Amino acid sequence: MKQWMHKYGLYAAWLVSIIATAGSLYLSEVLMYEPCKLCWFQRILMYPLVIILGIAAYEQNTRITKYALPLSIIGGSISIWHILEQKLPGFAKLAPCKVGIPCNFDYLNWFGFITIPMLALTAFILITVILFWIRSAENEEESES
Repeated sequence: MKQWMHKYGLYAAWLVSIIATAGSLYLSEVLMYEPCKLCWFQRILMYPLVIILGIAAYEQNTRITKYALPLSIIGGSISIWHILEQKLPGFAKLAPCKVGIPCNFDYLNWFGFITIPMLALTAFILITVILFWIRSAENEEESES
């Protein structure tokens, strides 16, 4: 698994970022769901990953993990906060969205727990896990040399 992850992990992380970006653009541009403030922050952290991970995958540059990991970890943290705002009414009062669509509004609520920030969190977690696997495979390879 480590060999595969070292060779194709960047492509996998890139694919996840492409799907997440395409999904968010579909929701806002095709379905006309207006993004809230927290959605915009998550987009700001996801969209550059498409370019960063795409270039890294093309060049097989596994050292990119130190630049991509902070984006995915911070984006995942914002997603968690957004989920808490949607699912726990007390959190919505802490930092309410004053302009535009409220952050605790659910456009999607499949099966009672799959929401837009949950989908974003899933993508950020997948990217983070893949990047950590790549990093550990690279560190293991360096220690064997």
